[in-house]
Amino acid sequence: MSSNRVTVTPEHLVVEPVGLTKLWSFTRRLQFPLEHVRGATFDPGMRDEPKGWRGPGLGLPGRLSGTFHADGKKQFWNISGYERAIVITLDAAEKFDRLVITVDDPDQVVDSVNSALGAP
Repeated sequence: MSSNRVTVTPEHLVVEPVGLTKLWSFTRRLQFPLEHVRGATFDPGMRDEPKGWRGPGLGLPGRLSGTFHADGKKQFWNISGYERAIVITLDAAEKFDRLVITVDDPDQVVDSVNSALGAP
């Protein structure tokens, strides 16, 4: 089961943590205008990526939820395992530099986000 529900509308990208991850990440819903979204990639290699310091959120082996700060960048992580991890990059106008989340169907979500942006 996914830790996040991702919805792409003609104007917005919406990420909603589901279940207990809503509590652990201190986040009910994130919404971004599509013009502030740079793109999405399927990246199970995020396991090796530096996470930085957590605040606030949860950090357990294989499960990260909340806000993480690394190299001067602010990121939202909501991961339960890395095999279905996607990365959504945002522009400087947003609170987060990127979102690292687990979804049920990474290829479908990445295609949906990138298609909405007009990317091939």
